[in-house]
Amino acid sequence: MLKLKTIALFFIFTSVTLLPTSCLFGSKPQQIKVSELRDKIAAEWIGQMIGNIYGLPHEGKYINAPGAETWPYGYSKNLDKLKKYDGAFSDDDTDVEYMYLLQMQKSGPEPSYAQLCDAWMYHIRDRVWLANRAALGLMHFGYTPPFTGRKDLNPHWYQIDPQLINEIWAVTAPGMVNYAASKSDWAARITSDEWGVEPTIFYGAMYSAAYFEKDIAKLISIGISSLPSNGRFTETVKEMVALHAKYPADWKAAWKEMAQKYYNEEPDMTRTIWNANLNGACAVLAMLYGNGDFQHTLDLSCAMGFDADNQAATVAGLMGVINGMKGLPENLYLPVEGWSKPFNDKYINITRYDLPDARISDIIDQTLKATIALVISKGGKLSGKPGNEVLTINPDAVFNPPVEFCLGPLPQMETGKAVDYTFYTKTNKAYNWSLVGGELPSGLNFSEGKLTGIPTRSGYSKVTLQLDNGKEKITRDFDLLVRKINIAPTADTILANVRQLNEKILDSCWYTFGKSMYAKNADVINDGKTTGPGSVFYSLAAKSKIPKVDYYGYGWKSLQKISMLALHTGCLEEFGGWFTSLNVQYRNETGQWTPVQNIQITPALPKTDIVFYQPHFVEYVISFETVETTAIRIIGDAKIQDHWNKYTKQVSGFTSVTELSVYH
Repeated sequence: MLKLKTIALFFIFTSVTLLPTSCLFGSKPQQIKVSELRDKIAAEWIGQMIGNIYGLPHEGKYINAPGAETWPYGYSKNLDKLKKYDGAFSDDDTDVEYMYLLQMQKSGPEPSYAQLCDAWMYHIRDRVWLANRAALGLMHFGYTPPFTGRKDLNPHWYQIDPQLINEIWAVTAPGMVNYAASKSDWAARITSDEWGVEPTIFYGAMYSAAYFEKDIAKLISIGISSLPSNGRFTETVKEMVALHAKYPADWKAAWKEMAQKYYNEEPDMTRTIWNANLNGACAVLAMLYGNGDFQHTLDLSCAMGFDADNQAATVAGLMGVINGMKGLPENLYLPVEGWSKPFNDKYINITRYDLPDARISDIIDQTLKATIALVISKGGKLSGKPGNEVLTINPDAVFNPPVEFCLGPLPQMETGKAVDYTFYTKTNKAYNWSLVGGELPSGLNFSEGKLTGIPTRSGYSKVTLQLDNGKEKITRDFDLLVRKINIAPTADTILANVRQLNEKILDSCWYTFGKSMYAKNADVINDGKTTGPGSVFYSLAAKSKIPKVDYYGYGWKSLQKISMLALHTGCLEEFGGWFTSLNVQYRNETGQWTPVQNIQITPALPKTDIVFYQPHFVEYVISFETVETTAIRIIGDAKIQDHWNKYTKQVSGFTSVTELSVYH
């Protein structure tokens, strides 16, 4: 019987054109008792807590082979931690969602990017990595989503991060599958881009549909239908279904083929154990082979390996929505003797600054309240007497992003060079754009959010733009800079205290990017390339005393008049790569290095050298009184994080640079 069912699933997913979500799920209003809705919300939160805490001991352990079938794994060492806190404790699979829930309470069920950024910058001061860490650094730099997740600014755009922190948007959108998928996409772009957001969309659709659909195969089909038809993860999910059909009773054989293709053969630039596509594939296999059984699915989620705790949390939360509290094994939410309520009704914050501890029952009630408010705002209604209320849901609800300016890099304009720049993003493109104040740089035009033309004069111009959707209007000032021509490519000499990357030292580090990212020498700092393979120079030398001073600059055979430099930083590591101070020196007529006068850095360097405030791939414009010289350089202190002792014992301080531009 199992074999026949598996063959049928294979036929559905590989031979039949997938229908739109509305066809699979229906477009008639859905109804759910509020008591049942609360039960499913409760099971989702508690399921996620189970999966996260259960999965933590398996994080990053199974890479070359899957975990052993010594099931059930149990809480292992985390049982002592549960006893220590006398309840559930926070981790990044639940704490950001809890933070988002508080923002929904504060700002309504559809908080803006700006409001979520404020929450990130206030509450998140530690314990974030990869795409989340990169996004946080960009927020502190002044950027907002989706720029904080954009591929050319966040080099970890393809990592797992968004799929483990965004389930809340679908949990609060029961039966509104298209809405949940769109909102999950929107939220995922806080940290990620391109196919890196696709698993988040997939989960969002399934979570929303799971309030009314129990069958895992149908939920996976709904998830696929919410993805781009030609998306990478779309094909990955279909391949996982095919592997399940090929090996219906041998999950390890399916794992082997999956890991070979999506880990061992993954391109260098995206080959990590945290890859979003890879870990999404693991989750799909766990769901298929788990066949609806919570404990088996949970153990499989861990055994699939790689970033196992995140998959366990997401899948366990989904199983909670499907089956409610009755589907959660009691021993998993009452693992400590004496507890009578799930996790003793305590959620203890150990990860986020100034997030309050909470009763789990209060978190559930707050989520229920936000859910009802959102459903009603999208055409639903609440009816019935207290204690027997019914929520009617509009499945055709549409997510319209809040009206806001999205802030990222402004156009890098030079006199005489054509400009084609858009202020809008996917989030706000559909709204009305107007120039309502200020004066554009000479030679440029503005229309429908787009800046075009050929600037004729250098200098700053301030303009005021307006954005409206027919109901709301907002304005914002922008300072536009037109530079003179970059003379760095004309230099006769590139100056750097470290000219060659020490690859042996690099290999001793825990570096988080494909090795092809790193240039072998400093000559790349004036090649015009700011992203991609070979774009980033690390000043890694042999082990040296810390702190370390780095410099980069140029020399010319003839005198040059210079009044501005622009430093474009590269990708950073968790343990270092940034300047903590920055100055400019020029070679005077006697050949001595001399500081320039009245230096201004825009934006200013971060006020702290803590890693969580440092942005990847940004530009600092450094202006000063004009000097006439044959050589100029930036110089400053290179930072290394002390707490990464395992790696910093092997490494000198270093800085990361892609480009250093020079202007008259």
